[in-house]
Parts: sequence; C-alpha cells; structure tokens
Amino acid sequence: MQRIEEANQQAIERMVTGDPVLVDVIPAAEAISELKERMILHAGPPVEWDRMCGPMRGAVMGIAVFEGWADDLADAESKAAAGEFDFHPNHHFDAVGPMTGMTTVSQPLMVVENKTFGNRAYCAINEGLGKVMRFGGNDGEVLERLGWLRDDFGPALGRALRHVNGVPLKSLVARGLTMGDEMHQRNVACSGLTLRALSPPFVATSDDNEALAKALAFLGGNDQFFLNIAMAMGKSIMDPVRDIEGASVVTAMCRNGTDFGIRVSGTGDTWFTAPVEMPEGLYFPGFTERDANPDMGDSTIVETIGLGGFAMGAAPAVAGFVGAGAASEAGNYTRTMSEITLAENPEWTIPSMDYLGVPTGIDIRLVVETGLAPTINTGIAHREPGVGQVGAGVVRAPMACFEQALLAFADRMGVS
Repeated sequence: MQRIEEANQQAIERMVTGDPVLVDVIPAAEAISELKERMILHAGPPVEWDRMCGPMRGAVMGIAVFEGWADDLADAESKAAAGEFDFHPNHHFDAVGPMTGMTTVSQPLMVVENKTFGNRAYCAINEGLGKVMRFGGNDGEVLERLGWLRDDFGPALGRALRHVNGVPLKSLVARGLTMGDEMHQRNVACSGLTLRALSPPFVATSDDNEALAKALAFLGGNDQFFLNIAMAMGKSIMDPVRDIEGASVVTAMCRNGTDFGIRVSGTGDTWFTAPVEMPEGLYFPGFTERDANPDMGDSTIVETIGLGGFAMGAAPAVAGFVGAGAASEAGNYTRTMSEITLAENPEWTIPSMDYLGVPTGIDIRLVVETGLAPTINTGIAHREPGVGQVGAGVVRAPMACFEQALLAFADRMGVS
C-alpha cells in the first residue's frame, strides 16, 4: 500500500537524520521527573516480581539495599514479594538499561540529546566487567562501585561533557565501525575514542589528581564503556520514529529474561511479547549452557538502529567471541539482516563490505514474509541471582512477536 511505503520512508528519514549527542550526566530523579522513591525501572517489557528471572530478582534486591529501601538482601526480597516496590520498564520513561537494566532515583544517568528532534534519552553508566548489577550481582563490591559511580565518577563525567558542550555520537560510531566495532558485544574502538575525546575535559575540570587518575583508569580499562552510550543513542534515534501512522518499522526491541517485546511505529506504544529465547554462544571457564539465563536487557535497541548483530560484518573479531562461527562468516549476518530492513544507513558503512551501509529499519512485514528473525549479539547471565556474567552469544528474536505485531498492524490499516 502506498501509504505504508510513504510512512516507512518518513520513519527511515527520521532515523538517518537524527543527530545524537552525549551532553551530560545527571541524577535519575532529575532526568526523569516521574521517578519516585521505591520505583524500580527494569529492562524489557512489563514484568512483575513473581515472573522475574533469577538475575533480575538479584538486581532488584541489590538496588533496594543500595537505595536504602531495605536493610539487606533478604529484607529486600521480602519487600519485593510483598509488593512494596513499583516496577516499570525503562522504555516507558525515555530510558534504557543493559541486561537487568536497573534505574532508580539516585543513580547517575547519561543524557543523549537528539539535536534534530530535541528529545532526550537516558542510560546508567556501564559498571565495567566482572560481577556487576546488570548481570544480577548484588554483593558489597557491586554496591560500593555503584556508590562511586554516583558520588564521584558520574559527576566528573558530567562536568567533562558540559565543558566541551557534549560529544557528537554519529561520527564517532561511523569511525568505530571502520575500527572493528559493532556496538553491542564489541565496543573497544568507540570506548577508546570516547576516552580520547573526554580526557582533556576531565583534566580541565578536575582539581584532584588521585580522583582523576581513578576515573580515567576506569574509563580506559572498560572495553564495554561505550555500550550504554550506544543504547541511549539508539533510544534517542528511535523515539522520534514512534507513532507514525502506517509505518511498519520496529521502534524498540527488548527483553527481561522472561519475555521478549517489540514496539512498532504504526501501533504506538503497544508491546507485542513472546517467551524470550536462550542464547547460543561461548561460556567462560567453569560454566555451561546449564548455568545460563534466557536473554535479557534493553541493549537490543542497538540492533533496532542497524548496529550489533546487524553490523557483524564490521566486527569479524566478535564472531568467534559470541560463537557465531568463523570470522569470515561475519558478513553473512549483515547480509541476511538486509533482507528484513528497508534501507542502508549512508553514514554508518562497513569498509570490508565495500562500504555497505548498515541494515536500517526493521520491517515487521519482511520479518514475517522471510521467516528471518533479527539476529542479536548478547551477553549471557547466570540463571541464579548474584553470580553475574557467564558467557556471550547470539540469539534470535522470537518470531511470535512479529506475527502478533503484523496482525495488529493489518487490523489498524484495515487490511484483512
């Protein structure tokens, strides 16, 4: 139908003309005015305590202790089961979060502003590797690190960003693609480019050499630092694509360890959900697939904008890391995802694929027609609370989400 094609063209134009800039770091309560005490924003579509997976419960318990809403983990678990916390998806509040995706009032949130459309999106700071809350970690080490991010690193990062009036992200990502990143599992280049851009303003705005050294060491030692920036960038790009009447483009994909959910432009903020899939990948020594939790996190927003599994051709090194086969096969993932998207991004190109633009604009019609579900690069969390990451892999979005969405879209368009 002509009106669908015109609506989709408008959606693609909004995606590729977006201008995301990392502008600040501010407390969550300041960024999200609706966020109150005992509210916990989580990754994925809506889910309540009784349906939450192990690592999600572990993170809820940890963040409740961190915020002072519970005396200890056992007290937090009891209060969560009694309904004393108010759970909502990050996506309902212009935010995203990796893996468990905890967002609460006192956490520092990175702010990405889409200069073209004037909207903002938020994401917490990446905690680093090892035992971390995004993978369900909740012990003293995890909470101490969160406190440092809140009290020291977050404010310092905010000062540095304000000093340089923000860091433009579109060109930074373009360069990262030429250096081997795909922005989901491999962020080494973009994290390094971020360190390069922010080191001078960090120095210029610091009067404590010891704190400065610790901050720069943390940023420089965290290969996944850019992931959370990429997520907020993706959210800032896709939110202006919502609610275009007649557009069949996916505006959000996310998962909470129990359900996978998508939103489609032409059906507004309705969630279409199905049971989440189990990743296939490689495990750290001492762990196997028996330890793994089903997929989770809001980080699939990066696939929604053509990065992650859709840009695997730019990052052959990641193919082996996530168990996706030989490095030479990485380009095949990108070519396959081109079959379910409407365009190529002219500014985000892959040199090794003759400067092919990353596949952009997932069309629910093409997903159902081809039977090709989106490919997602992902980390793998232990199924029990408090353990953390146990591997990395590749997962497919469940086809049932797209089938439900297409039926609802067709009904809205008056198509039988």
